[in-house]
Amino acid sequence: MVPQDAHAPDDNLPERIRDYFGFRKFRPGQVEAVNSALQRRDTLVVMPTGSGKSLCFQLSALALDGVTVVVSPLIALMKDQVDHLFNNGVWAVGMNSTLTAAEQVAAERDITAGRAVIVYSTPERLADPRFRALLKTRKIELFVVDEAHCVSQWGHDFRPDYLALREAVDDLGSPPVMALTATATPDVVDDILAQLRMTDAEVVHTGFYRPNLELNVVRARGEAEKRALLLERLQQTEGTGIIYSATVKVVEEVAEFLKSAGLAVGAYHGRLSPRRRAEAQDRFMAGDFKALAATNAFGLGIDKPDIRFVLHYHLPATTEAFYQEFGRAGRDGDRACGALLYDPADCKLLRFFQAKSYPSGADLANAHHTLKRLHDRPQPPTLPEILAISPLSTGRMKVCLSLFTARGVVHYETGGRYRLLRPDMTRDELARAGLSYRDRQERDLRRQQEMVGYAEGRGCRWQTLLAYFGGDGLPDQRCGHCDHCQRWERQSGTKQGEP
Repeated sequence: MVPQDAHAPDDNLPERIRDYFGFRKFRPGQVEAVNSALQRRDTLVVMPTGSGKSLCFQLSALALDGVTVVVSPLIALMKDQVDHLFNNGVWAVGMNSTLTAAEQVAAERDITAGRAVIVYSTPERLADPRFRALLKTRKIELFVVDEAHCVSQWGHDFRPDYLALREAVDDLGSPPVMALTATATPDVVDDILAQLRMTDAEVVHTGFYRPNLELNVVRARGEAEKRALLLERLQQTEGTGIIYSATVKVVEEVAEFLKSAGLAVGAYHGRLSPRRRAEAQDRFMAGDFKALAATNAFGLGIDKPDIRFVLHYHLPATTEAFYQEFGRAGRDGDRACGALLYDPADCKLLRFFQAKSYPSGADLANAHHTLKRLHDRPQPPTLPEILAISPLSTGRMKVCLSLFTARGVVHYETGGRYRLLRPDMTRDELARAGLSYRDRQERDLRRQQEMVGYAEGRGCRWQTLLAYFGGDGLPDQRCGHCDHCQRWERQSGTKQGEP
């Protein structure tokens, strides 16, 4: 049922997309998503990386009278989109922890004065009651959750901060919600709809297939062979790209190896200073490098449409992460390549990282004891306050808090505070709560095996990925532009599945 205060479909969309963004035509799903939002329907948008998801809510915002609030997980992504919109004549502001006092005052004025059409926020900022009170001085027409797989505990990038978004939606007058993601299996889609309570949502799903991306797996045994194959591929591939590695150590070693071979290569990882990370990113965006060797800390929100290749030096942890990362290639629609250098020994590295991801019974007991020590304070503690007295590492405490939040032991509430709801839990109860992480561990092992199955499979690479994501597959059963399909074409003398 369409709400009574719904807007009619916008006949000016073709002019808006041309005048504001310079595009002559829509991509699949964009018009459907915008019109769903204008009819005040909750909308879930599932589109591949680089297919124009952001335009779905940006065009909606231009057609609405009030403010569109966009929750984004990454400050760099937020800044890029705000700058891009402002340069195209759309008044947008971003509210995050990097603003100076003067910038924050200016942004707040833009909101209260009615100048801001789109307000970007991190989930942490949205939890601030003062900020929510500021937003409520305006009519919130649309609430957007970007990278919506972060809402789902089945997703590859779950963030507990996203669990409080439904509370924020209700506090802001229950505007329609538009959630967007590029990587969602059927389980994740269902979980997003449940977590955001989008019970009657319009689902706009354009599929996962990227016909301009060639997919290859290159088998290697040992570091020496892998590096030789990496160098060979870079020398044979035109354009610039990204090399993803699982560890900081290997990122630096790969960058040094390629530089010693005469290639212009940079390095990017979370242990670099902010200045050096920014310098590496700026040089990559400017095209100074043949490649940037990086951990998965690099890439989310990077708007470089002419990336020609993405190479994975190690087996990615999940198919979702793999798809999102190689999907950063070829966003301009021209031919690009996603290649995996596969050494079966890399599975040991994955299992090592996975073992560090799950709390033990002792971890849960320590986390619960820490929360009990802070339980009688006037206000529930924030994460920094918890970490200040916790014997656990930051990562391990976050994992415990995620489990507690999901199980109703803790409530993550306004202001980024964790309220302990069950201070009387026994060690036996905590051990039983930890069993859910056993289920998660088994699920992640299955997901790891899916990635191994992709690497070792003998069928069309694209068909394998589309089957994983629950898609319909390709009508010809062969894409024509992965290593298996090209090998089949050479052997059979038949051309099939050419995009």
